[in-house]
Amino acid sequence: MSKYLNQGNEDLIKLAKENQAAYLSAHPFPNISFDNFFNPDLLNKILEEFPDLSKKDSISYKDQKQIKFAGKGENDFGEETKGLMHFLNSEPFLNFLQILTGIEEPLTGDPYFFGGGQHEIKKGGLLKIHADFNKHPQLKLDRRINVLVYLNKDWKEEYGGFFELWDRNMEKCEKKILPTFNKVAIFSTTDFSYHGHPDALNCPENMSRKSLALYYYSNGRPASEINQNAKHNTLFQERKNNEVDQNAFKPTAKQRIKSVIKNITPPVIYNAVIKSDD
Repeated sequence: MSKYLNQGNEDLIKLAKENQAAYLSAHPFPNISFDNFFNPDLLNKILEEFPDLSKKDSISYKDQKQIKFAGKGENDFGEETKGLMHFLNSEPFLNFLQILTGIEEPLTGDPYFFGGGQHEIKKGGLLKIHADFNKHPQLKLDRRINVLVYLNKDWKEEYGGFFELWDRNMEKCEKKILPTFNKVAIFSTTDFSYHGHPDALNCPENMSRKSLALYYYSNGRPASEINQNAKHNTLFQERKNNEVDQNAFKPTAKQRIKSVIKNITPPVIYNAVIKSDD
């Protein structure tokens, strides 16, 4: 494991036990961040391998609530990136997460990297505050943990791009994490763990906010973590008394039309039409 981890972090079980109390007591929901978590030489190679996702066959999001790029699984992983990502889905790291988070249900990684993998946000990009999708579409398991690995050298506060954790009432940002090189953020994902990068990125044109994202799952979860039992996609949240969000969360013309149609159309017909439209 010394290939992957920085000195002092090789004993993952010890590290997990030493930090479990801090993780569980963190606000506004269980979370922690580590500086210099990985072997910096390895992470330098991974940064060198990181592609410009805008020029790849990536997933491009561009709407009122998110402007970003995401890779498609392992498509553009270099060899060093692939090695690290597989390590983060391996037994030693799963055991680390199990102890750190105190989750009782056995955790598993996602070999498909659905929604995860390589993420990139360029100048002007953002990701509004949200709670994550709650079920893996293929594995049908419950999403429990996010691990984010930041790859941004010489990142200044004035660039923005802070990873923000918000309270359940969307009244206050309880924690901000600057996405600097070799910083790792870990947090529990529930229907109430509101987080994101809500304001437009202000970095130079030749820079971007790069990260690796890994999600972890279990078969079942505590009822206290659930707002609705049904499978759901990303739940975006508006920051209270925020003019920027008030404009961003206004329904689009297409959404207004759908709302009118929904109110006058029988559910069976409406769902069939919307499904075919999507």
